Amino acid sequence: MRVLGIDPGLRSLGWGVIDVDGPRLRHVANGQCTSQGGDELSVRLLALYAQLTAVVRQYAPDAAAVEQTFVNKDGAATLKLGQARAIALLVPAQAGLSVGEYAPNTVKKTVVGVGHAAKVQVDHMVRMQLPGVVIAGPHAADALAIAICHAFHAQTAGRLARAVSAAR
Repeated sequence: MRVLGIDPGLRSLGWGVIDVDGPRLRHVANGQCTSQGGDELSVRLLALYAQLTAVVRQYAPDAAAVEQTFVNKDGAATLKLGQARAIALLVPAQAGLSVGEYAPNTVKKTVVGVGHAAKVQVDHMVRMQLPGVVIAGPHAADALAIAICHAFHAQTAGRLARAVSAAR
């Protein structure tokens, strides 16, 4: 299974692609889509859309996962981030992919073992699970962590479904 992880952001949207073969994970690619267009939101969103669409076309993932947005005190900033997140959900959905969504604490707990892990710890554990990976930036590291989280949860759900079927 090939998984695309996406860390939504308006200025920099991180992405990471991994291949999953049972318990084995293999890094395929990672990067950051950056928005151009200055302050014009529609142009920035279009740039993210075009770049992420190119990533999906190039790497042909089987599934995608996106980090959920947390709400902060700045409502306008949260709304703008939500619009970037909509792009992160829309592009894989247009490609016919199922899209998992994970809270930041779930991603950290899955990858690091601690729900409130620091970014440095997430980056370190991504490097441990994907030996030799060269990470394009902090948003790409987060995206790879999201892909790893999805791979783990998808495998767990598959094992559970098989166990329930066998019990019937």
